[in-house]
Amino acid sequence: MNGKKYFFKLLIVGLICMVLVVPTAMGMSNQVQNIQNKNIGLLMDPPSSFDLRDVNGENYVTGIRDQGPYGTCWCHGVMAAIEGNLLMTGNWDAAGETGEPSLSEAHLDWWNAFNEYNNDDDPGGGGLEVHYGGDYRVASAYIVRGEGAVREIDAPYDDINNPPPRNDPSFHHYYPMDIEWYVAGTDLSNINTIKHKIMSEGVIGTAFCVSSSYWGDLGGYIAHYQPPSTSSMPNHAVAIIGWDDAKVTQADNPGAWLCKNSWGNWGPENGYFWISYYDKWCGQHPEMGAVSFQDVEYEPFGNIYYYDYHGWRDTMDDVSEAFNAFESDGDGTLIAASFFTAEDDVDYELKIYDRFESGQLLDELSSKTGTIEYYGYHTVTLTTPADIVNGDDFYVYVKLNSGGHPIDRTSDVPVLLGGSSRTIVESDANPAESYYKSGATWNDLYNYQFSDPSWDETANFCIKAMTGDYIPYIPDLNCEGELHWTEVPSGSEVTGSFILENIGDENSLLDWEVAEWPEWGDWTFNPMNGYNLKPEDGEVTVEVSVVAPDEHNKDFVGVVKIVNKGDSSDHEIITVTLSTPRKRLLSMNFTHHFFNDLPMCVRLLNY
Repeated sequence: MNGKKYFFKLLIVGLICMVLVVPTAMGMSNQVQNIQNKNIGLLMDPPSSFDLRDVNGENYVTGIRDQGPYGTCWCHGVMAAIEGNLLMTGNWDAAGETGEPSLSEAHLDWWNAFNEYNNDDDPGGGGLEVHYGGDYRVASAYIVRGEGAVREIDAPYDDINNPPPRNDPSFHHYYPMDIEWYVAGTDLSNINTIKHKIMSEGVIGTAFCVSSSYWGDLGGYIAHYQPPSTSSMPNHAVAIIGWDDAKVTQADNPGAWLCKNSWGNWGPENGYFWISYYDKWCGQHPEMGAVSFQDVEYEPFGNIYYYDYHGWRDTMDDVSEAFNAFESDGDGTLIAASFFTAEDDVDYELKIYDRFESGQLLDELSSKTGTIEYYGYHTVTLTTPADIVNGDDFYVYVKLNSGGHPIDRTSDVPVLLGGSSRTIVESDANPAESYYKSGATWNDLYNYQFSDPSWDETANFCIKAMTGDYIPYIPDLNCEGELHWTEVPSGSEVTGSFILENIGDENSLLDWEVAEWPEWGDWTFNPMNGYNLKPEDGEVTVEVSVVAPDEHNKDFVGVVKIVNKGDSSDHEIITVTLSTPRKRLLSMNFTHHFFNDLPMCVRLLNY
């Protein structure tokens, strides 16, 4: 029994050794401390409810409007979205305006170019009746050619029966750099995209079908739900300002969009109501379900060159390369170009050329490549501006890797939003304006033969060029992290990392490199440098490894210096520390030190 008792005592002592001694031994191996942010770019799930009227106490929704007896709901849906973006960005205040943003629905109603009152491509021709027709595509054509949007005080709605001036030196024009269309999907698989865009860009335009069959007063709020099995088309445009995943509607499942109407203080919520997530059209119609007007700026361009007067009316699915040939009507500097994409996730290549001779584009002046995440209208700021002089020819080339090239052409448009009756709106084109590539040959779009002969000689590509004051885009290097290692055995390798990013101006390009590191140790960085890093690219992780010096019981300190290659004064410092342990020999002296340091174990063995 004594032997067994002594055995168990030794076992307990051994366990104590493992608990107390092993962690100390583990300290002899390297310990790495890193500071790095991971997956910053990944979007978190949106909240279950959200209201732009109260975002941490801030309101990003302009007041309720009243369209009156006119069919101008689409004008109100558009302006509500643009106004909301101006609130989100602060660009209304930055332009020196006072009060809340208020843009003119009447000017869009009269000067959209799709109605009987005005169509520069078909003066005196047919079209929609003023006050009774239009949609988000119509509005986008009017806005991106620079016709609007103008302020309410420039063309007041209370005088809508009289055409306002088309333009005036006193008018203020607001221009969205991007217009994007989204679809939630019948299974709502893409609903979070819409929610995130509402949170980041503001109010979104939408449309649905007004019918007594689909309305419901659910006690304190109006709810709308059109079953997907029905056939009624959308006939009313409104604006989405929030959502509630738990909101009960007539649909089988809860969840609804909070919407702003244009019928004055209508309904129990004074102009606001709810549309089910499962509605047939709201958030679902590819052209009217969810439309976001983004980065709205006050008169960012001096001149806009274009041929697509009526914007995006069709798509040439089999065309990937196209260009428009322009002639300058004055001296200026090309600072941007724009185009539509017909699909999500489209890679583009944009180039400006000085000459087109013998079927070849020559003398490249500027170029830029990138990826467009969502389909719609997109303005691309040139990295290298191009100067043009009065009377000079220049050529804007765009290559899209998928979806084809959108075009303007003669088209039939619905009378009233989503209506079944249609009217023809004529477009016009001329030779030597738009070209598409077939094989290795450039062809004039003017000579293209469409399936409908009435479309021939009316089409142009939706490619624009903009002049303005060139503002250099300045990158700004930022790094975060520390490199600290303790108890690193001499000659062993340890690893760590830090992050860097470009937090400079949008569209700026950063070239960087690791310029300095400690003289002690053998260092490796991956990557060692980088080029053309944009703010939207997010963070870059630099992996670091170092072989510890062959010196014991020593603390090493130093820094790693990362520099902006275009501006050496823009640099960042990462602090570094590394310590090596004392040289330890395991011998019989270990037992002596062990029992001296742990008298509890001695008393236990003698018990």
